[in-house]
Amino acid sequence: MSSSVELDGRTARRHRNTDAVLDAVHQLFVEGHRLPTVEDVALKSGVSLRSIYRYFPDRDELLQAALVRRMQVAEPFFRIDHLGSGPLGERIERFVDHRIELYDKLAPTARAALQAAAAAPVIAEVVRQRRSQLTDQTRQQFAREVDALPGAEGTDLLAAVDVLCQFEALEALRVERGLSPARTRQVLVQALRALLGAPRGV
Repeated sequence: MSSSVELDGRTARRHRNTDAVLDAVHQLFVEGHRLPTVEDVALKSGVSLRSIYRYFPDRDELLQAALVRRMQVAEPFFRIDHLGSGPLGERIERFVDHRIELYDKLAPTARAALQAAAAAPVIAEVVRQRRSQLTDQTRQQFAREVDALPGAEGTDLLAAVDVLCQFEALEALRVERGLSPARTRQVLVQALRALLGAPRGV
């Protein structure tokens, strides 16, 4: 009995420490450390270096685990209710609002994931799946406008709208151009209106 209790205690402690380590990695992402060292994580989490290396053989595996976990936790943020419903102007505004909110919630994780993806197939696959998910949302939200155009024209329209609302475009507007969330929203809404042919007030 005592050995079983001791084993359960060690397992619970391992889970607590692992959670603390992965949470610390995410916090370091938020603070701007895209590829934190194991020493950084140990200091932030309060878990010893020795313990961290017992849980994760090297830094790459640690960062991969943290990124995959964060992207799984973020799943609810990716959902959009009532895809494709409503007038075009309303769909554009709702779509842009969702993408800006998603950016604000996940930008630190996304930056780290994009940097790690080149060397980590697991992260690259998560990034690919998220891109595909966002593209599918774009297609559903503006299916009426895309499907109204013949062949390649519809495909090109979808590609243009999709690229404008992916993470890299928002990153360019917010970070490189220094636009506020409100100004970013205005730019994207105006661009989508022009692309999709939304009349004023619709």
